[in-house]
Amino acid sequence: MSTAQMKKAIQAINKDGILLVFPIDNKKDPSSLWYKLHPKTKMRWEWDDKADSKVAELWHLRTQLSTTREVVYTKWFKNRATFFSRNLFVACLCLSRQNKIEHNRDSKAILELLEMDSPLSTRQIKQAVQLQGKMLESLYNKSMKKLWDSMSIVAFGEVEDSSFPSLAVGTTQTLFEDLWKKALTLNPHDAQKIIDQKMPLGSPWRKHWDLLKK
Repeated sequence: MSTAQMKKAIQAINKDGILLVFPIDNKKDPSSLWYKLHPKTKMRWEWDDKADSKVAELWHLRTQLSTTREVVYTKWFKNRATFFSRNLFVACLCLSRQNKIEHNRDSKAILELLEMDSPLSTRQIKQAVQLQGKMLESLYNKSMKKLWDSMSIVAFGEVEDSSFPSLAVGTTQTLFEDLWKKALTLNPHDAQKIIDQKMPLGSPWRKHWDLLKK
C-alpha cells in the first residue's frame, strides 16, 4: 500500500472520527475506509483468483495503520474492525471509564494477562487463560467483547502464529499510555461534546454507543 493511501486513510479517520474498515453489506452507512478509498466500488469479499486486489490491499493497510499510533484500531462496533481518531477515542475512553462495564472472570483474566505482556496473539491469549477449542470459543468471544466495549484493549498489528495471521491485542493503557492518561484528565463535559460531534444522535455509531451505556 502506497504512502499516499496511508495518508489518505489517516486523514479520513481523523475527519470522521470513526470508520469501519470494511462496509456492512456494502452499505455506505456506517462509514468505512473502503468507501473513503474506493467510493464507487462495491466490495466483494472473496479470496479466489478473481478476487478484487483492493480487498487484500485494505486488509494489509488495516494492519499497517494499527501500529502507526496515529489512529486507534479496535473491534468496537458490533465486533467489527473499527478505527478511531485519537481525539474521539480519548473522549469515549473518558466516559467509558465512568460507565464501568462489569467484566466476567475470564475477561478479567485476559486483561490481567495483557497488563503483564502486550500485545499478544489470539492463540497466545487462549492458551494462557485456557479458553482453547470450539467448545470455549463463544466464552472467549464474549469475554473479549467486554474488553473491546469498555475500550480496555486495542488491536496492534498481527502475529504469524498459525496458517492465517492472528490479530495482536494489548491493553490500551500499555500501547496508548498517552491517550489513557489524557482520558483520566479530560473533562467529561468536553468528552461528551466531542462524541456529540462525531457520533451524532440517530447515527449508527451513537445508537451503538448508547446501547453499550445501558
